[in-house]
Amino acid sequence: MIGGFMAKDETVHYDGPAGGWGSAKGIARIFAKERNSPAVLDTLRRQNKPGGFMCVSCAWTKPADHNPLEFCENGAKATLWELTPRRTTLDFFAKHTVTELQGWKDHDLEHEGRLTHPMRYDRPSDRYVPCSWEEAFTGIGRELKALDPKSVIFYASGRASLETSYLYALFARLYGNNNLPDSSNMCHETTSVGLKKVIGASVGTSVFQDFSTCDAIFFFGQNTGSNSPRFLHPLQQAVKRGCKIVTFNPVREKGLESMINPQSPTEMLTGKETQISCQYHQVKTGGDIAAVMGMCKHIFARDDEAKQRGRSVIDRDFVAQHTDGLEAFEQKVRATGWDEIERESGLTRADLEAAGQVYVDAERVIGIYGMGLTQQVGGFDSIAMLVNLLLLKGNIGRDGTGISPVRGHSNVQGQRTVGISEKPEFVPLDKLASMFGFEPPRDTGMNTVEACEGMLEGSVKAFVGLGGNFVRAIPEHGAMEEAWTKMRLTVQIATKLNRSHLINGEVAYLLPCLGRSEEDMQASGPQTVTMEDSLSCIHGSVGKHKPASEHLLSEIAIVAGIAKATLPPNPKVRWDDWQGNYAIVRDLIEETYPDKFHDFNKRMFTAGGFYRGNSARERIWKTESGKAEFTVPEALSAAGFEDRDGRYRLMTLRSNDQFNTTIYGYSDRLRGIEGTRDVLLINPKEMAKLGLTEGQMVSLQTDIDDGRERKVGGLKVLPFALPDGCVAGYYPELNPLIPLSLHEKRSKTPASKAVPVRILI
Repeated sequence: MIGGFMAKDETVHYDGPAGGWGSAKGIARIFAKERNSPAVLDTLRRQNKPGGFMCVSCAWTKPADHNPLEFCENGAKATLWELTPRRTTLDFFAKHTVTELQGWKDHDLEHEGRLTHPMRYDRPSDRYVPCSWEEAFTGIGRELKALDPKSVIFYASGRASLETSYLYALFARLYGNNNLPDSSNMCHETTSVGLKKVIGASVGTSVFQDFSTCDAIFFFGQNTGSNSPRFLHPLQQAVKRGCKIVTFNPVREKGLESMINPQSPTEMLTGKETQISCQYHQVKTGGDIAAVMGMCKHIFARDDEAKQRGRSVIDRDFVAQHTDGLEAFEQKVRATGWDEIERESGLTRADLEAAGQVYVDAERVIGIYGMGLTQQVGGFDSIAMLVNLLLLKGNIGRDGTGISPVRGHSNVQGQRTVGISEKPEFVPLDKLASMFGFEPPRDTGMNTVEACEGMLEGSVKAFVGLGGNFVRAIPEHGAMEEAWTKMRLTVQIATKLNRSHLINGEVAYLLPCLGRSEEDMQASGPQTVTMEDSLSCIHGSVGKHKPASEHLLSEIAIVAGIAKATLPPNPKVRWDDWQGNYAIVRDLIEETYPDKFHDFNKRMFTAGGFYRGNSARERIWKTESGKAEFTVPEALSAAGFEDRDGRYRLMTLRSNDQFNTTIYGYSDRLRGIEGTRDVLLINPKEMAKLGLTEGQMVSLQTDIDDGRERKVGGLKVLPFALPDGCVAGYYPELNPLIPLSLHEKRSKTPASKAVPVRILI
């Protein structure tokens, strides 16, 4: 480590900053590749602004005081990708069998363009063939009515609007189950479970204004430069006013090192960079608990010194009034030795004391984290340790403070807010019963891992997918694809073709929908949809672009069509009215959740969004103790497995040319990797130990003895700055290595950031 940074010598890396001309060129490349019309520029101009169109990419907030252009490189790519002039027509499906298409790469499938017609899978010809919407709805309804409701999964990807999500969840419950997993199960479910346990609120507590007044920000396992680049603007502003940013990440991500603001003519012309992190610590994957433990050890030591002067580092008044469990936590911190902390974190005592001192010196601190914490077997303890750190100085519930998970998909948090949940205790079922005249199911439904387990054992008979690429996103690809084909019914609602549409049940339908950027014209006129960002603000979105095909329906129209064909008549369930006017759906959401959505239709275009509130931000702790809870971690490593000779900790990554399973291209510019995704990243020291050379082809094999072989071959070795004992590669290509059984203990989030593997030469 050199000044908190690992040396770049002899490793693949990117020399430039995040943003700058590289970002501009990345957008231009996709624009040229997709051959978008100039009309798309108007959509980009309106993107993420009040009264405009809300990005379909990440969930970062949309500020009231917006920039002239309020889109980032990946947000622009998502819009250009959705508004491509390319079309996957009926002629395409007539030319290609499904079996043939299974051999195509993820990028090539989506690059064919937008789907144009509803289709059903014809097994004898192994092709998708056209069908009418009425035929599709009738056929799906017939199949669903014949099945046990408990055997059907209703999955949501995180992209659908609040209106669609509310009705989709209502449909599932009217049908008879709470089997409503969503993409949160694969990323931030650990947040929902963990924060609910320790602070009584399942989402982060910070708001946008907090980034203007904080003195320090601590980042854990979040790649801002690729996954939420608009976040770089407030970070740059914070650094310029003197805020210190300390980053913990196994990978040196360029966005948290330095940036050039693409909207600053001065910076673009002069090349003047802003250094984002004052310290950057490449913690071992799974080592965040130990790293925070070391920081807390330093804080207690400084507090001991302060006591001798009649002062205190720890906010004793806050701790006494608002927290429970400090004594046990403090005993654990003091009893844990530095040798153990250094071994499990991969960092030195000096590094951790330096990070801890930044915390001691700061009056107002925000803790940021991403899937580097949530996708670990010990993910709950990782998040709880970060909360422990913040509680020591009362850094939750004050301006300029808070815990702030950075969510992925554009409405994944909002879907949970309006009822997409397998956990009935989080949904106002009595209210729904009164509003719609039925008895909702009260049993716990299946999350993503449990749904997959049900498919493997044969108890799950049908899958309805509201967007996404479920088959590609989940672990255990080999076994899951085989099990998938044994289901009776699979229904996919989508804008573009992906691999999940090529692994089909006995009866299968592919239903194309409008994109969020497109005009949604219904009986009452053009419609608005809404979504919730990762800072709990609600935004209206208006699509104005001409739809990709006259045969497309909105997501709400598709959900309503399937529901009407499946459910018995109910005078309180007015699918046609709801489809014709989404404002009525917003009235239903307001009636169901009046504390969060009062005056919904009036407030949806509030500049910066309207805040739905957070009890923990108000220091109202809805926990078992009635206070914020200090916790003691079960172990210092979140990996969930022991280190062995020849065993490596694999973390899966997303590239700069990717959003979730959508692959825009093969340029991971910010890591210096071009032209391929089939790579194994490993540091030069580990390469030398194994006798590997750059460019050598190897395989990875999962190092778990459960009777099942999991192997991915054809990986090109690249020297990369990573901690010892850690390797990395791309998601979803390496998902076949992740056992379904390897997941966070409480939330069952797949542990994609620490998979035990061996390198086969």
